[in-house]
Amino acid sequence: MKKTLIIAVLLTISCGSFAKTTATIKANEGKDKINREIYGQFAEHLGSCIYGGLWVGEDSPIPNINGYRKDVFEALKNLQVPVLRWPGGCFADQYHWKDGIGPRDKRPSLRNNNWGGTMEDNSFGTHEFLNLCEMLGCEAYISGNVGSGSVEELSQWIEYMTCEQGTPMANLRKANGRDKAWKVKYLGIGNEAWGCGGNMRSEYYADIYRKYATYCHSYPYNRLVKVASGASDYDYDWTKVMMDRIGHQANGLSLHYYTVTGWSGSKGSATKFDNDQYYWTMGKCLEIEDVIKKHCAIMDEKDPHKRIALMVDEWGTWWDEEPGTVRGHLYQQNSMRDAMVAALSLNVFHRHTDRVKMANIAQVVNVLQSMILTNDKGQMVLTPTYYVFEMYKDFQEATYLPMDVTTENIMVRGDNHSNNQQRSVPTISTSAAKKADGSIVLSLSNVSLDKAEEVEVSLDGANAKTVSGRILSSKNITDFNDFNNPELIKPAAFKDAKLSKNVLKVKIPAKSIVVLNIK
Repeated sequence: MKKTLIIAVLLTISCGSFAKTTATIKANEGKDKINREIYGQFAEHLGSCIYGGLWVGEDSPIPNINGYRKDVFEALKNLQVPVLRWPGGCFADQYHWKDGIGPRDKRPSLRNNNWGGTMEDNSFGTHEFLNLCEMLGCEAYISGNVGSGSVEELSQWIEYMTCEQGTPMANLRKANGRDKAWKVKYLGIGNEAWGCGGNMRSEYYADIYRKYATYCHSYPYNRLVKVASGASDYDYDWTKVMMDRIGHQANGLSLHYYTVTGWSGSKGSATKFDNDQYYWTMGKCLEIEDVIKKHCAIMDEKDPHKRIALMVDEWGTWWDEEPGTVRGHLYQQNSMRDAMVAALSLNVFHRHTDRVKMANIAQVVNVLQSMILTNDKGQMVLTPTYYVFEMYKDFQEATYLPMDVTTENIMVRGDNHSNNQQRSVPTISTSAAKKADGSIVLSLSNVSLDKAEEVEVSLDGANAKTVSGRILSSKNITDFNDFNNPELIKPAAFKDAKLSKNVLKVKIPAKSIVVLNIK
């Protein structure tokens, strides 16, 4: 039985047929850059994310570049992906890297016991992943096998990837056709150690981490950023133990947070949901801000100078698999609701950029809240979430600007883990940042399903003369792109922004995401 939600709109300001939001951007008070790696991606050996998504092989009839799907590669190149995490996820702790090197026809197959029992031929391994990162111009984030691997295995993998010459693993790499070492910036020492990565207690994992971190050396010309396996959403005790016992032996601590529905019996459909479910989802996704604040407060006690980054290296929506797809492959559609989750979540990450230095949405192709959907007929679809990331590109490396915002609030039931029975969802979600050229990028998302919003933004400390922008919206919040209608939802030019004497007036339709560039 579906649970009934409590939803009430608190009207604070009204203006004709529009609700009214006011905001002030403090253009001279920015301090922290929005690390581009907040826009990171995640590629796990799960379903058709790798095989059929990123990789089809050189002999495939599907157009490819050295085995990488050409359409997917070009879409990701356009997205300016800053960092890519691989090979998992849960898969990482069953992955043995030596199975994925050398001639592809000699590599052993493996059964993916985590995700559907699928047989994989290991044709996509270390060389294929790191070469892809080079082609995309993004940083590599390797998730190391701690659950079923050994310290020696992981330390040898690092040597294979990043040691220039003279060692056994460097020589093995050269024998496999790669003379020059790769650059690998991030190393995750295990994944979800509290769950699929070994079901460890926090104290036990802290000792394991210290051991692995000791032997995972940085080689000349490649400094590893070592990331400890952090908490699942509300497990604040895990973070406390990590900070107490690992301390500055880690450069980063991960956090996983999924927007999963509270409906009994299933996670709910990605495309068939009612208004109550939509608003609940907005409240759930925004609860990540409370979660980040609480983890950051624990980290601040031991690390007040914020030398250890918080890495939200798995986040996004998680719905039921689409009917007719392979169980365990986590293939789900992606609607305008998912685009709203992406925009609101990215705005939260911006606000905490002093500690949150990376985020990796799950996942890049064909899995959960993906950027791209593909099929074996050579068709590709860009999802509404893809377009949010594309519209938000200008936030990468821009300086976050504080804002004062007054807007209506929508009250929805809180999450089961929350102390509050209700939570407040702002009708307008905002973020602003100053680019290197002095221009300002501003995002405005109208969460309301039925009410347009008039937003008046004062630009304090700016000397603005022009404004331009784009909008992402659709007739129904349940709308999505598919192979029969791949462009139902896509960005369009936005004309309802007027600038006069450093005051910006914007009229935003319901269920819309607007990104403006102010010069």
